[in-house]
Amino acid sequence: MGLAFATHHRQSAAMRIALFEPEIAGNVGAVMRTGACLGVEIHLIEPLGFQWEDKRVRRAAMDYIDHVRVIRHPSFAFFREAAGPGRLVLFTTKSSASIYDFTFAPSDILLFGKESAGVPAEISDIADARVRIPMRPEVRSMNLATSASIAVAEALRQTGGLP
Repeated sequence: MGLAFATHHRQSAAMRIALFEPEIAGNVGAVMRTGACLGVEIHLIEPLGFQWEDKRVRRAAMDYIDHVRVIRHPSFAFFREAAGPGRLVLFTTKSSASIYDFTFAPSDILLFGKESAGVPAEISDIADARVRIPMRPEVRSMNLATSASIAVAEALRQTGGLP
């Protein structure tokens, strides 16, 4: 796997996906596959809700796993230190701002919370922006991997970063 533990600041700021304490291995694998296909780094903020060696990660990522850079961070504080420059854009059902009305920047960090609970208030409060993917009111939320795919595709489309 293209796995690294963050030990220093980034040299350049490109768009990234960050997953806060993800709980489902298959979702992480699917997000890794999206990252591989679109050329976006994936940052995993621990603790994870599964063992990293879980076969479901590799099953969902398939052979794309060797084409994506995945960086694991032991905590949110370590992530913020290592991630370098870029706005922290939180995707949350608690926002009324649509991703289609938001102007993304090429160095944005697209942050997604854990499947069961999102992110704690203290992390939401420090986000530079909070946006949501529009959906029908009678449903609660989309799958994490689906949300990340929609979000990064729109952000890259806006910034001219699609492959």
